[in-house]
Amino acid sequence: MRQLKFYISLYIIIPFIITGLTILACIISFRLTKYSLGQGADPAQSVFWLILVLGILAFVIGFALVRIILNPVERFVEKALKLASIADEPVEKRKEWSVDKIAQFASVFDRVTSVLSRIDARHFFPEIIGESLAMRGLLSLIKKVAPSDATVLILGESGTGKELVATSIHENSLRKTKPFIKLNCAAIPAELLESELFGHEKGAFTGATKFKPGKFDMADKGTLFLDEIGDMPLKLQSKILRVIQEKEFYRVGGSSTVKVDVRFIASTNQNLEKMVQEGAFREDLYYRLNVFTLHLPPLRERKEDIPLLVDRFLQHLPKKVEISSIALQMIMAYSWPGNIRELKNVIESAAVIAENGFIEPAQLPGSITGAFNTNSKEVSLPVNLSLDERISEIEKSIIIEALRKTGGVQVRATELLGINQRSLWHRIKKHKIDVRSLKSHEI
Repeated sequence: MRQLKFYISLYIIIPFIITGLTILACIISFRLTKYSLGQGADPAQSVFWLILVLGILAFVIGFALVRIILNPVERFVEKALKLASIADEPVEKRKEWSVDKIAQFASVFDRVTSVLSRIDARHFFPEIIGESLAMRGLLSLIKKVAPSDATVLILGESGTGKELVATSIHENSLRKTKPFIKLNCAAIPAELLESELFGHEKGAFTGATKFKPGKFDMADKGTLFLDEIGDMPLKLQSKILRVIQEKEFYRVGGSSTVKVDVRFIASTNQNLEKMVQEGAFREDLYYRLNVFTLHLPPLRERKEDIPLLVDRFLQHLPKKVEISSIALQMIMAYSWPGNIRELKNVIESAAVIAENGFIEPAQLPGSITGAFNTNSKEVSLPVNLSLDERISEIEKSIIIEALRKTGGVQVRATELLGINQRSLWHRIKKHKIDVRSLKSHEI
């Protein structure tokens, strides 16, 4: 016979115990006072001893409950602090923990959550490189929207990886076993774009010697990714709108409708809202596409991801090449108007001319080295530093630069860095940065 088990929430048990003890104390006090008065005795002494006994009982019960609840938490925190990715809190903060256990728990839980979110991102999106706060937020949104059939509009500057995000959405969707068809609207002449999308019948126009299926035919039951949709001609936009609304279209030269089941993902590096106001993009199509919007951050707003990206690009080179600390620091100081695509091209180009398998500042374009010398104070680092040590020094220089720009105001620095205040405080302590000196602009 199966044994039945009942589970009651701690939110019910603890208030119930405290309330029960309070009611019990009131009943016993009332009865004891009534009895003492009936016997002609002073009830004060009896009530005092009763309060003392009940107080000790309440303390013991409370202590037991706290131990039962916090024991597993403390064991978890102790094990977590033995992990290298969690245990790098500064000594000053560990001293505070001996006084404030809640601060310790909150700090460890924040760090564990951060590590888990990075692991989660690597598991579901191995091709998307990024562990910054901005990228983790983006990947969380992708994970939520991917399983649905919602139309997704991806906005971002050129080179931010819009096609990679669209591919990740499809690969994590319920249509992942079906076709994923891509079309760059800016790469095809306007007069040929309609035929590419909808296909054409034989004899539809001069040169149409046979039937040709379009991208909608190919993407049936799957996903169609329309890259750079802002460059699509207005005349064609109305036909795309019909497909989204009615799930049907006419082929070029055809007279009957073709039913299609397609999920739409569109992207652009243009400001569609402004284009709508200027009459360059249909308002109704914009609202049909803008069901779920993803904003891809430019590389200059996620600079902590640059070492990871550089490392990935170096790993995929045909020969083994490394990068010096100062060259990496120059790369991180650059604004990257071409974003990830520009970074990839720079690394591949520098690797070709690198001497002794090492990329130095001399192999970098003048636009990068010039910007570094203008905007940053050059910091010479030993060449034999490990990658983690290089990244640590570069992270320190970025934080110092942000604090210098904001006059030492940490709240404003967090906005520039894209991290929260707790994270900035932790990094300042870890790198032993003197914020007071930065308030007077002394590095």
